[in-house]
Amino acid sequence: MTKLKTQSLHKRESDLANSNRQLEILSNGIFKTGELPTFKDKIAEIGQFPLRPKKLEILQINLGYMCNQVCEHCHVDAGPDRKEIMTIETMQQCLEVIKTTEAHTLDLTGGAPEMNPNFRWFVEEASKVGIKDFIVRSNLTIIRANKKYYDLPDFFKKHNVHVVSSMPHWTRGKTDKQRGEGVFDQSIKALQDLNAIGYGMPDSDLKLDLVYNPSGAFLPGDQASMEKDFKKALLEDFNIRFHNLFAITNLPISRFLDYLIASENYEDYMYALVEAYNPDAVANVMCTNTISISWDGWLYDCDFNQMLDLKVASKVKHISDYNEDLLNDRNIIISQHCYGCTAGAGSSCQGSVA
Repeated sequence: MTKLKTQSLHKRESDLANSNRQLEILSNGIFKTGELPTFKDKIAEIGQFPLRPKKLEILQINLGYMCNQVCEHCHVDAGPDRKEIMTIETMQQCLEVIKTTEAHTLDLTGGAPEMNPNFRWFVEEASKVGIKDFIVRSNLTIIRANKKYYDLPDFFKKHNVHVVSSMPHWTRGKTDKQRGEGVFDQSIKALQDLNAIGYGMPDSDLKLDLVYNPSGAFLPGDQASMEKDFKKALLEDFNIRFHNLFAITNLPISRFLDYLIASENYEDYMYALVEAYNPDAVANVMCTNTISISWDGWLYDCDFNQMLDLKVASKVKHISDYNEDLLNDRNIIISQHCYGCTAGAGSSCQGSVA
């Protein structure tokens, strides 16, 4: 059992490593019988189907699924055994797009994006373009994982990178339960390293934000209230400061779907998402202002659709053929996992949307 927890679904050869199998589960059962309305039917009630994009604001690039952690809720199914890594050729294609895009935010994610062997080169080149907000999503522990990563805080500062870091909780027990033994202590040390060079300070331009995902089959609490609790606890216990907390709902895909099924919480969780559906969140879901680029250059409406292999419904499907005007004239692909982005105050990679 312990060994399985340190392997991705792909490594375990799980049925859920297959995106089609995940989509079958999401489309059948309580949705097929009509116990719960499909997401399509739900947004049709407010005249939002088909869901259409607005002006592109965020270009999110996944540099690879390799990671130094194997978190139980990971929608990417990332881990040390995942070898999918963006090549320098695809990075160069991305750079050409970054130079011409009207998007104001560049968002690098993974896995652990820092584990891509060309990560630093890519950041250096991308930072020259002058994107307004340049985000790197770090799991924090990578900074302390190996000596070759110890200087990442200084590297981030040099290129004015906005660091968005995963932090499941302000306590060791809840963090390590979700992410593995020792993760909390490494995360605290990494945050202290970032604070030491100016990240997260109240008046600093070096932005440091944290991301919270619930550790079980429940929805996140109020983002503003949780931010106050996080700030109070981390400051009092570890003298750590940060700017904003993003509370993100776990979507029922990949390893979190595996967890829901194994713990017999799947149907209850889907009921909770549907019951918490907020029509006000639909207009601002991230797929309406984001394009997600996979490690091999394919284009998706969002990071979650990428993991379900739901490519954009456009003639332009790959970074090599990128055309922003054509991409903006498309219908966004949806399924039942989209309820996760419209529950409560809504959820996106930038936190609540309503």
